[in-house]
Amino acid sequence: MRIVTAAVFLCMLLLPPAARPAMAEDVVQTAQAVITAQIEAFLADDAAAAYAFASPTIRQKFPDETSFFEMVKRGYAPVYRPGNFGFGRARVSGDTVLQEVLVRGTDGKDWTAVYQVVRQPDGSYKINGVHMMRSAVGSDI
Repeated sequence: MRIVTAAVFLCMLLLPPAARPAMAEDVVQTAQAVITAQIEAFLADDAAAAYAFASPTIRQKFPDETSFFEMVKRGYAPVYRPGNFGFGRARVSGDTVLQEVLVRGTDGKDWTAVYQVVRQPDGSYKINGVHMMRSAVGSDI
């Protein structure tokens, strides 16, 4: 399942411009604000705030903020403690934003995190998944 999700993320990011849906800049900015706020919560060790940005799907897998926070610490260390980060390409498809986040870990290694941010029935946007990939050697952020 994780491989299929990663393949969908990557395919959507690699579509030629003519094949992509029109991108609503305010939706992308909203998704970036959600991602930034969650990363800031990680940096502040604020599990409750970080968990507030998780989608219902993620909350089903990790039903409390402690288990969610521990999963992020173990499996997503570059996002949990980025040395720095910046936004790359974004794609909007319906109520979903796929947003690249270029991350330099505190160990100096570069990563690309592809976030899936989904609009909720109440109009808010929540993070529905992150796929981490090591960036090419020598890449700069």
